[in-house]
Amino acid sequence: MNLILKIVLTAVAVLVIAHFLPGVSVVNFTSSVIVAIVLALLRVTIKPILIILTLPVTIVTLGLFLLVINALIILLADNLIDGFQVTGFWIALLFSLILSVFESILYSFLDE
Repeated sequence: MNLILKIVLTAVAVLVIAHFLPGVSVVNFTSSVIVAIVLALLRVTIKPILIILTLPVTIVTLGLFLLVINALIILLADNLIDGFQVTGFWIALLFSLILSVFESILYSFLDE
């Protein structure tokens, strides 16, 4: 039940961010839910592999390269989903940062 609630909260966050951030578009709420599910799957499967492969760069940049990995995950989701579009790398990076902040705020309400 907690997983479904997190996916719905992430979908709402994606929809809100896409509404206010130019360069990101989501067709409807269904596409937003699909984006949330695909992002969750990519974070579980692809992200750990990318972190291991880029570990030296991540160490040298003191972890800032993880932001690049998050942006790449967003761009990969953009390529996989028809109803979701991100115009470029910098927009994906900004979208990733804002989404992380939104998710941490929204998920903090679930713990209580």
